Amino acid sequence: MFEDNSPKTSLSELGEFGLIDHLTRFVEIYQPSTLKGIGDDAAVIHHKDEATVVTTDMLVEGVHFDLAYMPLKHLGYKAVMVNLSDVYAMNAEATQITVSIAASNRFPVEALEELYAGITLAAKTYKVDVVGGDTTSSTSGLVISITALGKVDPKKVTSRDGAKPNDLLVVTGDLGAAYMGLQVLEREKQVFKVNPNAQPDLEPYAYLVERQLKPEARKDIPGLLAALEVQPTSMIDISDGLSSEVIHICKSSKVGANIFEEKIPLDPAVISVCEEFNIDSTTIALNGGEDYELLFTVDQKDFDKIKANPNLTIVGHITEEREGMHLVTRGNQKIPIKAQGWNSFDDEKEED
Repeated sequence: MFEDNSPKTSLSELGEFGLIDHLTRFVEIYQPSTLKGIGDDAAVIHHKDEATVVTTDMLVEGVHFDLAYMPLKHLGYKAVMVNLSDVYAMNAEATQITVSIAASNRFPVEALEELYAGITLAAKTYKVDVVGGDTTSSTSGLVISITALGKVDPKKVTSRDGAKPNDLLVVTGDLGAAYMGLQVLEREKQVFKVNPNAQPDLEPYAYLVERQLKPEARKDIPGLLAALEVQPTSMIDISDGLSSEVIHICKSSKVGANIFEEKIPLDPAVISVCEEFNIDSTTIALNGGEDYELLFTVDQKDFDKIKANPNLTIVGHITEEREGMHLVTRGNQKIPIKAQGWNSFDDEKEED
């Protein structure tokens, strides 16, 4: 975790409240809705007549991340992105977060400083306020829990249950890169175990590794859709793979769907590394996860507004529920969609 031999400060030296003061000393306020932040019994947030959205995600060492190749600063940044992505998936603007950390004694203060540096960088980049949280000890490594809050016009709230037959299925960005970045990192970890002197050359995989270690939430999409005068009928973030998210929308909306294989957006680097690993790129896009792109549906009348936008790709359409959920292959075969994305409660799956 740390290879330098400089003196380290134990967590016990600062204590819980001293640690909180130490880690949050560089926290700034960006949102006018934040009336009270860190330093009181609770944060005070004022949103006037807007709806408030709240989401929480927890990241656990050994389940969601591996510190063998995940730098702590990147981990802090990613932990924030995981939560902000859920806010943007509601068509909302993220405004505040709370941060809770449980750490064992093997982490010195300097390690948590690195973690918090990533958190504060994410907060500054996305203009969200860190308004509270907690720290405690852990007997099983590092645990990070972040709660994100956001605001949205009640009329523009977008949930998973609004899709209707003939709506278009749209995704942002490209898919599969984060999962293939994880495969590259896992491979290099195994090489290092065999030969600790081996120095990995990750330059050819830079885009994939960055998508795994430092993803970016799609803050731009709610604003983009508003500028295009497009109101999504449903939306979800792509954290567990395209297939899982399509199934979530279909089940919540009581509809079916067709996804067209040839339309799924893949970066050339994903295609190349999938060939190197002898993995089917469509399977990775459908089931890989951790892309933190957005999947949403729009009425067909909005086709002309979105068809030429480089940030958006129409990958299919919504059907009647009785027609089921299918992938239409390049050979025009219809294959039922199954949720095969990562499941943290499945002991047989690799960590994601």
